[in-house]
Amino acid sequence: MAAAIDEDRKAALSRGDIASSNLAEILAIDFRMLMETLAPGAGLAAFEKEGISRRMALCGGALLDHCGAEVLSAWIDHRSDTVRGLALFGLARLHEEAPVADVLAMVRPFAADGHFGVREWAWLAVRPRLVRDLDQSIAALTPWTGDPDVNIRRFAVEALRPRGVWCKHISALREDPAKGLPLLEPMRRESEKYAQDSVANWLNDAAKDQPDWVRALCRRWLTDTNDCPPTRRITTRALRSLK
Repeated sequence: MAAAIDEDRKAALSRGDIASSNLAEILAIDFRMLMETLAPGAGLAAFEKEGISRRMALCGGALLDHCGAEVLSAWIDHRSDTVRGLALFGLARLHEEAPVADVLAMVRPFAADGHFGVREWAWLAVRPRLVRDLDQSIAALTPWTGDPDVNIRRFAVEALRPRGVWCKHISALREDPAKGLPLLEPMRRESEKYAQDSVANWLNDAAKDQPDWVRALCRRWLTDTNDCPPTRRITTRALRSLK
């Protein structure tokens, strides 16, 4: 059983005074209090009956309508990871019809954020827009796989996992995972475990629909890289659901 969160700390989290340290703290936030703190007297709905991802999106949209994009953009440096996440979801709604390049330019600072939660909200917030122009998004994200920042490299793969977590599946990639090779191939020797895990999870997703394709790809990678340790770790994790 998870340890109880101190009431004073929960209140500070709910006012946006401090950053969360884990998922349990994020889930414990009183969104009604947080919305009132961010927009006093506005009476903005907290959408408390929604799941956390949907709640973040709806609250972010409400804040965009009430506060405007300029205020949300200023929250990119807010001390609260949840407030930064709300700003992101609001800006993502603003960019729903924007070109892929503009969407990626907007989300990049959030994808590189120092807090794990904001990095997760980053790909969740823009994934629907990226999926609508999947081929263009893959092409635009491919240069990110060579970025010096591991968080950016990880985002490039995590954002378009065929199944993913807390998100709608991408049928085109479930049917033809080879479409994702421009993102996967440059990262077969990825040195950081954080990004390795995203590559492995992408392939593990694909293995649930196209197991033979994943097996063949992993065999080729091991041969091409002379069984280098990063590739071995990626492929082992990629195949973990297959017998």
